[in-house]
Amino acid sequence: MANEQNQFDVVIIGSGAGGAPIAHTLVKAGKSVLVLEKGPLFLPQYQAPDGISDFKRDEMFATGSEKIINHDVSNKGQSYYSSHVEPDLNDEPHIYRETGENHTRAAGDYATIEGYTAQVVGGGTQLYGAVSLRFSETDFRLQSFNENRRDLVNDPNDDVRRNARDWPISYQEMLPWYEKAETLVGINGTVQNQKKPFDHDCYQTPLDPNPISSYAAKGMDALGMTRFRTPLAVITQDHAPSGRKVPTDPQTAKTGYVNRYGDPLGLKSNTWVSLLSPIKDQPNFELRPNCTVTHLECDNQGNISKVFYKDPSGETKSVSGKVTVVACSAIESVRLLKISAQHHLNFDRRIHHNGLLGKYFLTHCFGGANVIVPGRFDKSISLDSDWATEFCATDEFLHNNRLWAGAAIYNNTSDAALPISLARTMYAQDLDTIWKGFTESTNLTGEVLLDWLNKNFGTTLSIAFMANQVPLDTNRIELHPSIKDKWNRPAAYIIKRWHDHDKALMDIMANQCARILEKGCGMPEGSIHGGGVYSAENGLARIANHILGGARFGTDRNDSVLDVNCRAWEFGNLYVTDGSFMPTSGGANPTLTIQANAFRVAEHLKEVLQ
Repeated sequence: MANEQNQFDVVIIGSGAGGAPIAHTLVKAGKSVLVLEKGPLFLPQYQAPDGISDFKRDEMFATGSEKIINHDVSNKGQSYYSSHVEPDLNDEPHIYRETGENHTRAAGDYATIEGYTAQVVGGGTQLYGAVSLRFSETDFRLQSFNENRRDLVNDPNDDVRRNARDWPISYQEMLPWYEKAETLVGINGTVQNQKKPFDHDCYQTPLDPNPISSYAAKGMDALGMTRFRTPLAVITQDHAPSGRKVPTDPQTAKTGYVNRYGDPLGLKSNTWVSLLSPIKDQPNFELRPNCTVTHLECDNQGNISKVFYKDPSGETKSVSGKVTVVACSAIESVRLLKISAQHHLNFDRRIHHNGLLGKYFLTHCFGGANVIVPGRFDKSISLDSDWATEFCATDEFLHNNRLWAGAAIYNNTSDAALPISLARTMYAQDLDTIWKGFTESTNLTGEVLLDWLNKNFGTTLSIAFMANQVPLDTNRIELHPSIKDKWNRPAAYIIKRWHDHDKALMDIMANQCARILEKGCGMPEGSIHGGGVYSAENGLARIANHILGGARFGTDRNDSVLDVNCRAWEFGNLYVTDGSFMPTSGGANPTLTIQANAFRVAEHLKEVLQ
């Protein structure tokens, strides 16, 4: 386009939880904003000219034609199937190092789809289950909480005390930004029985729980675990900030297609419908989808001078902003910064001034338990979760169980709500495909298949936990020394392991999940066995799409990559606002906290751009 604008107040790379709140705030403040997004823009029904949503309701299910990994990796030659919101692994793989410690997979480098949230406007908020819990007060001060402790289970080298960091802001400082995010994004839930402070109740009213969730509620009650309705980023009432309307009967919003799928109705509060769509027609806002940023360039004063990208035709272009915000999800953000360092010595010196970029990569300790309950329920009439408890996040619980950090626990109401979901989760690994369960269970045919469906469909209930992972500098994101993407850029190289304390924490939390189900279903103690992700065949790679750390913020330029406002220390105008800023991963799903922090940074940028 001949008159295409290339100078902006702010250039934002990524349209998800870390980028959209900044765009929304600064456009409203009159600043010129460009958002560059690698993926396409999919419209819900109410925005589509023909009334048909762009979503296919198969967003997380790889059902395309069979492809074969051709990279020189340990799983070269393995089949995989692409979905339309994830990259083709031969074009752009993530590579993770397998150590062979769990004795189920040989040591070596493996190509994986893990670590990609979604390449689409709205990023991972288009496909997540929408659980939107705040972090606890203790989550913000885990260094202080553990500094005088010597009782932690499975931590003989004192790794927790040496590596844990307090956030440079407290829960109280984050509180107003939580409220802003909950109001502008659109979240339903209940405040009562949450253990963290609330100044205002910003939730919409939750919908009726699915009857199968009564087993979770009964189990939590029997164990004295105070519970509340799980906060979910799904509107249940008309949402004035985004102009969205709910159906005449709001209960019809309950559908198993919310979790892991794009929502054709626009009721799930992804960042496109909640934050970007309300500003899309403003003259000072531009969104450029299907544009892949290749690298950044800085001047001698440490200011980002150009952002280079490939437009949808593959042509290389550049834009400039007074401020550049990187928010492309932690692995890809770290990768972009490291690739940019390869282009320019000055960039390299500044971004690697203390050697921390990419280190302290975090995911979550997660897992849980499941059971076949009495009776059968239509789980497709549900949202992702009905009941949550913070029983395992209290300081008392942590001291009694010798743990460094706590966890949120909630029931997965919509888990395996549809037959296709049952197939997907069978033997699910780093190359997820709905075919895997059937190709590796050749006995599942005819009457055996019908019996299996009859036993499992509408009868399974799972309880999950989400907990902090111990931060380690050895868990990191690097550039792979030999494997390149289709643009000849180094692939992201994921190097991580589970600390022994992580494993102990997962075992304890999984047992709590199992006890809830046992009590809820009237089963003897010990009859249900839960587990943590570390025990999976590829437990090092599984990261639940919670991709955090690698560029932590702090108050000490020698101990963090970003300052308290998420500006890279040695740069004047470079900010990083996706989950990579987190020094610890939090005891709950991270999206709401990423959004809240992005709103906080946006307020700072309003002052910077005066």
